[in-house]
Formats: sequence, C-alpha cells, structure tokens
Amino acid sequence: MFSIYILTHNEELDIAACLESALLSDDVVVVDSISDDRTLAIAAGYAEKHPIRIVQHAFESHGKQRTWMLESIPPKHPWIYILEADERMTPALFQECCRVIQSDERVGYYVAERVMFMNRWIRRSTQYPRYQLRLLRHGQVWFDDYGHAEREVCDGATGFLQETYPHFTCSKGFSRWIEKHNRYSTDEAVETVRQLQQGTVNWRSLFWGASEIDRRRALKDLSHRLPGRPLLRFLYMYFGLGGWRDGGPGFTWCVLQAFYEYLILLKVWELRQEPSAQGFEVQSVERRVVEIAAEPVESLETGDRSAPL
Repeated sequence: MFSIYILTHNEELDIAACLESALLSDDVVVVDSISDDRTLAIAAGYAEKHPIRIVQHAFESHGKQRTWMLESIPPKHPWIYILEADERMTPALFQECCRVIQSDERVGYYVAERVMFMNRWIRRSTQYPRYQLRLLRHGQVWFDDYGHAEREVCDGATGFLQETYPHFTCSKGFSRWIEKHNRYSTDEAVETVRQLQQGTVNWRSLFWGASEIDRRRALKDLSHRLPGRPLLRFLYMYFGLGGWRDGGPGFTWCVLQAFYEYLILLKVWELRQEPSAQGFEVQSVERRVVEIAAEPVESLETGDRSAPL
C-alpha cells in the first residue's frame, strides 16, 4: 500500500471524482493551496467517511509546494503517489504501483499521462507517452522549480510504469485554461530569458537521451533558441507528431499550444524592454515578473488575445 497526496486549489469541479479514484488507498491527503471555493467543503464531506486528511499551505510555486508537502506531512506508508485534482488514479495503475514498491531497487517511478481534451484522448500531439515522476519513496525525492512547473531531484535510481493515468486538462472550461496558461507563460518567459543567458542545449540528450524525459527536456531547452516558436510548435505537433489524426480536438489542442508559445514570446519581449535591457540580469527579470503576475487576466470578450503555447 502507498499514500496518495492530492494537490488542490479551487478544484470544486474535479475534487470529488479525483477523491473517488484515490480511495483505493487507505491514506489520502488533500494538500490545498488556500482554496476559496467549495473544494474544502467537498473534501471534508469525504473525510467524514473515509481515511482522508486535509492540510492547507499557501502556494509559492509548484516545486516549493511539493517539497513542503513531502517534508511537512508524514505519510502513513513509505511510498507516496502525487495526484493532481484533474487527474485520476485507476485500478490497474494502483495495482502496478503496489507491485513495484515491493522492490528496493528504485526511489521513484515515472508514469505517462493520457491527455483527455474535448472528450477525446489526444494521443499523438501530446507526445504520448510523456512521463511525470508521480510515485516516490518518501525522503528520497525532492522538487525544484523550472519554468511554470518543477523538476525532480532523486537520491537513487528511477523506473517507468507501464500503466497510465487520465489527465482532464481542460475540465474547468476554456476560460480557466487560458487564465491558467496566462500565469504559466510568465514563469516560462523568465525561464526562457534565463536559458538564453545562462543555459545550454544538451545535444547528446537531444539525439541519444537515455529516456523520453531526457530527450524532451533537451528539446525544450533548444526551443528557447528557435525563431518563430509558435508556428514551429504548431507544425511540429499537428504534422510532425500527427496531431491531425486526433481530429477536431487535436487541431484545437495544437492551436492552443501555439497560442501559449506566443504568449511566452510576448512576455519575453516585455521583459527585455526594461530600462536595464542593455545587458540586463536575470535578477531584474525576476523582479519584473512579480509585477506581471499581479496584473489581472483580461476576459475573453475584451482585449486582443493572440495565440500562446
């Protein structure tokens, strides 16, 4: 058996279904980032009948939230599975997790997601199988921030699971998706500037990486340096990866990803217009990011929304 930690923030539309799937475990912990909707009320209702704990902690970043969670909340079991509210645990995945944790050879396992979008599995243009480290041995895995997300730091060997999990990435509607990616693009713009100033492309990993994760991360570092990123992203996903085979939802998905990339480029341009742009430093960019993140998100009906990621 292993514990399941669920990360939440204003997840009233998803938390019930997520908890239902997680009840395969006898230790479920909801780690909430100070929600102001009905998330806590729904979770508390489940906690009255099931082994569910609820802990709140103010959100700083994805990496810091995960590290705080692992350091501050003691699990019932030596192994933890990290689940997000718009994802689901499946019986087959649960059984495979129970099986692999019997071995002491690994400190963590990567699991591939199945992106569910507009009532369809977007298999091709999402680079399936795309892996995330979700099952980990407590005390031997931590997380650092990288762009809008995080990267894991593992004190030992890792492996890959065969089973996958569904990720309902647009379950709250397109308005919420765009609002969320407006925030994400700010972090990605900072990471883009940092990579251009300080980072390098790992060409060996790009072509001969030991895993899909190594190749994908090297490709992302390369993408920071490519001109016309939004158009290239669309062409790569829709034609190169075969997104056209995912039908109308696949086309919409590829357009949204190109839109996200365009948002990132706009914010990179904005950061570079600062007075210190003549040889500016990453620290000045990070200060500007605080200002951008505080700006309100325009509604879809107002404002000129060119295309991002």
